Amino acid sequence: MIRSIDINRSGAPEASYGSDQGGLICGHLFRVAPGSMPASNPVGTAEAVDWLRRPPAERAGQFLWLHFNLSNTSAEKWMRAHLSLSDAFYDALTDGSRSTRIENADDSLVAVINDVAYDFAFEPSEIATLWLTVRPDMLVSARVHPLRAVDRLRQSAKQGAAFGSPAELLIHLMRDQGDALVEIVRKATQQVDAIEDQLLAGYLQQKRADLGRLRRVFVRLQRLLAPEPAALFRLLQQPPRWMAAHDLADMRQATEEFSLVIRDLAALQERIRLLQEELAAQVSEHTNRSLYILTVVTVLALPVNIVAGLFGMNVGGIPMAEDAHGFVTVVLVMFALVVAFVWMAMRKMRE
Repeated sequence: MIRSIDINRSGAPEASYGSDQGGLICGHLFRVAPGSMPASNPVGTAEAVDWLRRPPAERAGQFLWLHFNLSNTSAEKWMRAHLSLSDAFYDALTDGSRSTRIENADDSLVAVINDVAYDFAFEPSEIATLWLTVRPDMLVSARVHPLRAVDRLRQSAKQGAAFGSPAELLIHLMRDQGDALVEIVRKATQQVDAIEDQLLAGYLQQKRADLGRLRRVFVRLQRLLAPEPAALFRLLQQPPRWMAAHDLADMRQATEEFSLVIRDLAALQERIRLLQEELAAQVSEHTNRSLYILTVVTVLALPVNIVAGLFGMNVGGIPMAEDAHGFVTVVLVMFALVVAFVWMAMRKMRE
């Protein structure tokens, strides 16, 4: 993670972790004027505090998005000092549960969204959490690690994308998260296809470990990214009073699209499970064939071992001990027994 170093008044360096002294990574003030396209301007902590101190009449037609880095210990302190947010949001920051959910708390939305790291490389540890709270005039987001979906949202805001309300920002973020997951599923499908082709060609090598790693990643993705149905159902049935009907419809559509991607992920996970079973069956068949060959060789060598053991006894009365042709006779008997055993084994295999 890139950290920027600031110098405080005492001269000691402070790590800001890519954010300012208040923990703010980026901020945008959106203006929605009737009859015109929405516009946005980047703001810092000072501009945000100045805007928050204005009376509600001066803030009409405007809303604020503040994105914080929780790696900076000043972020939560700044939010508690300057933002009147719901206690449910601060509880979510310290809650051990990381499952994706969107809830209505104190007439504001509190969301926990899991997304993949910006440089996702199919590792379970590269799935991180984004916390959000949405009010009629503000959206506040906070994260610890850089995430792909929120970075896309930042780029859209910088490029002047039109957002008419904080709810539209949340919906756009959910759709970006769905697009990132679609890309992950596409890349994973290509990897699974390559492993399946090599499996059909008989190249086992380390493919069992690769399939197991992919399956662990997909299990974690499905568990963390799938929205909690109960919380989402309550939100869609009893949305906040300030949320517009079209925003609610867009959120329902974004959730359905996201659910489709989750189902594709589950189908890919089932495909990996079937490949693992096929690979395990091939390994088992390979092992059984090796054991069978070893058993056949052992059985074929059994007459030789028995005869050698009998004639190797240091006792009196060993037959043909004085016979000039005794060695040839014993060899022929062993050879006949081996041929008989081979014939019986071949007959058994044909049956």
